[in-house]
Amino acid sequence: MARDPASLGAVALRDLISSGALSAEAATAACLKRIAESEPQLHAWAYVDGENAMAQARALDSRRKSGAAIGALHGVPVGIKDVIDTARMPTEYGTPIAQGRVPTRDAHLVARLRAAGAVIVGKTVTTELAFMDPSGTLNPHDLSRSPGGSSSGSAVAVASGQVPLAVGTQTGGSVIRPASYCGVVGFKPSYGLVGRTGVLPQSPFLDTVGAFARSVEDAALLVEAMAGHDPLDHATELAPVPRLAEAAMQAPPLPPLLAVASLPGAQPVMDHALAELTRELADRAHRVDLPPGFAEADAIRRRINLAELARCYYPFERRGRELMSPCVRDALDEGKAILARDYLAALDWRQVLNAGLEELLTRCDAILCPAATGPAPERAAGSTGSPAMNGPWTLCGVPAITLPLLADETGLPMGVQLVGRRGEDARLLRIAGWLMQRLGTDPANDERKGQ
Repeated sequence: MARDPASLGAVALRDLISSGALSAEAATAACLKRIAESEPQLHAWAYVDGENAMAQARALDSRRKSGAAIGALHGVPVGIKDVIDTARMPTEYGTPIAQGRVPTRDAHLVARLRAAGAVIVGKTVTTELAFMDPSGTLNPHDLSRSPGGSSSGSAVAVASGQVPLAVGTQTGGSVIRPASYCGVVGFKPSYGLVGRTGVLPQSPFLDTVGAFARSVEDAALLVEAMAGHDPLDHATELAPVPRLAEAAMQAPPLPPLLAVASLPGAQPVMDHALAELTRELADRAHRVDLPPGFAEADAIRRRINLAELARCYYPFERRGRELMSPCVRDALDEGKAILARDYLAALDWRQVLNAGLEELLTRCDAILCPAATGPAPERAAGSTGSPAMNGPWTLCGVPAITLPLLADETGLPMGVQLVGRRGEDARLLRIAGWLMQRLGTDPANDERKGQ
């Protein structure tokens, strides 16, 4: 095997391991070596158990050699955000209030990943309680820049080649925005596609589990493995899991038509880059105005987020408010001041906004828009960046994916976001794959040629 296994994407790695051309043990060892080399600088991990990861890999190699059935992620190393329970492995939520917490059971999605053959390497850094106070994780493209939040460690672990896949969560823009800043693919599926039992609840009306990967098909593979009915999460449905990985590798029956939209808050550098991309797509992209109400959508989402955060985080506040950052304490206080009348009225906006989107998406196949306001902000600014480009889609519960297609004048990555109709995740992934190939930037193509 000429190439370093740590440089391969998930699909390529899985296929090599499944065929016997590479062992899960060798793949895991390569990722652990990459972590050891880069982690002192990047700080992407809250916890890594190399010995346990190697034991998982050896067990998977023995299973393959025995002739037993293997899963869709057989032997692929995965990082798990530290707000998601992992049995006998710390899950501390990025706060000293939960220091030493070790769950006895896996979250629903982690159990599904293990069943699919994933090697759980460890826990990636989250911002404090998955909110907006910056973590100590650094952006691999420029150490002076923020990696975004709250899934900072997951984005950096994939961007730096430490693991091919990592799991994150999004309540505002915590998957899409870090993926944009770090130059990787970030996929936030439809609300309710992935069960959340065992995931720290911040805002149950909004919380969504997502994926970080190096290609569209890798992200699809991860979300498909996690997806499925969770009996304890009423947002999920008792229905077949969509064939996302297959869809991501298929060409659309016709070239898609994209509606190019802007949201308030995008920086000129992002608007200019998006305009250039629109010209490149010629007759397959046209400018549109979003339906009425979208200018207010992120403020409405924030109202829901903070009202539910105040309820969900009350136990943490009661146990250790003095240990919380001012950022989280201020959010709790703002949430407690929101009137029930205003919170309940905000919940109605999901249906209202989706009605407008439904009409727009009858005239196009997906919406193309910025994944973040611009490139990653300076860490010295003390911000993980604005979720203004992501919050409306989180509120609507629709699938969104960021693609690393743009850069600013210094070369810092900027993502573009594709948004689809709720429940049509497979269709959105097919369009995303088409767009990456259309612009000649799909890393999965190079990996397939190299095998």
